[in-house]
Amino acid sequence: MTESLPMGAAGGPPGARPTDTDDPLDTGDPLDAVELWTLWIPDHAAAAAARAGVLDAEETERAAGFQDPAARTRFVTSHVGLRVLLGARLGAPPQDVTVVRERCGMPGCEKQHGRPAVAGHPSVHFSLSHAGDVALYALAASPVGADIESLELARDGLERMARRLHPAERRALDALPATLRQEALLGCWVRKEAFLKGIGTGLPGGVGAHHVGLATALAPPWAPPVPDGWALLDVPAPDGYQAAVALRLRASGRGRLPALRTTRLLLG
Repeated sequence: MTESLPMGAAGGPPGARPTDTDDPLDTGDPLDAVELWTLWIPDHAAAAAARAGVLDAEETERAAGFQDPAARTRFVTSHVGLRVLLGARLGAPPQDVTVVRERCGMPGCEKQHGRPAVAGHPSVHFSLSHAGDVALYALAASPVGADIESLELARDGLERMARRLHPAERRALDALPATLRQEALLGCWVRKEAFLKGIGTGLPGGVGAHHVGLATALAPPWAPPVPDGWALLDVPAPDGYQAAVALRLRASGRGRLPALRTTRLLLG
C-alpha cells in the first residue's frame, strides 16, 4: 500500500512535503527520473513482522544474525518494505521477487557483490538505505544509489569521515563557519555513499577518489563538478537526517537535473 501524503501526517515522520502524483515516474523522460519512497520504521514494524515470510532465505538468515533487536527490526521492516515496493512495481507477489547482486563495480573484480538488482528485470534499478527510524528507497530506469543518515547516530564518526573525503571536499568544509560544518559534512557523506552505491562499489570504491561535493546550498562556487554522467541530488529528509540520491544519466539527459518524486510507503 502506498500513499502520497505529507511526511508530517499520522504514521509518518516530520519533514518536507513530498510531491503528490499518481505516477511518480510519469515525467515524459523516465530514464532521467528518480522515484523516492520513505518508510517510517516504528509505525510499520508490526506489519512488517507479520509479513516477514516474504523475505528470501538469505534475508531471513541475515535477520536472525542480528543480536540487537532494534537492528533486527530495522532490517526486517526495511526489507519487507523493499519487497512490497518491488512487487507492486512488477505486478508480482513480494515473495516472488528475486533480488540478486550485479558484478562488482571495482575495476578487475568479477565477483557478484555489486549493485542489488531484480533478476529478469534489467530496466528496474533500485537502492535501499536506512538509518535510525527511517528507510529510504530509490527506483529508476538507470543505475541509482540512495543514502540516508542520522546526525545523532553519525556524530561520533564525523571527524573520521572528514579525513577520508576528497581534498576539494575537505577544503570546502574548512572554508565554512564552524557552526555549519557538521551539517555540511553529513550532507557530503550521504552524497558520497549514494554515488558509491550507484557505481556498484560501495565504500571500497574510494571515499576520497571521487568528488561529489557538499550539498548544493553549501557548496562553494569553485567546487569541481560531480562525476561525469551522474546527477547528485540532495533529498528532503526528516529533522535530524540528511539524504541524497545519485542517478546515472543517459547522454541526452546530461547537463540537467533529473525529475524527483517522493512518496510515503505504508505497509498494511
